[in-house]
Amino acid sequence: MIGLLLFACVVFFQVVNLPVEFNASSRAREELVSQGIIAGNEEQYVAKVLNAAALTYVAGTLQSIMTLLYYGMRVFGNQR
Repeated sequence: MIGLLLFACVVFFQVVNLPVEFNASSRAREELVSQGIIAGNEEQYVAKVLNAAALTYVAGTLQSIMTLLYYGMRVFGNQR
């Protein structure tokens, strides 16, 4: 039960952290443009790559939520 509660805290932190990750990708793209590291015509491709990187955090969070649900069913499903 304690393990389930601790894992729920981790999942909560991941959910709260998602907007931070998307904001970091947006700021990175802006910084790359402002520093002249990428050209204007490359910006759309860089945005796609950084968005895909942020989506890996979404996938990880969804996986953690599903794992939490699984363990929750294991813990509370045996109480009949």
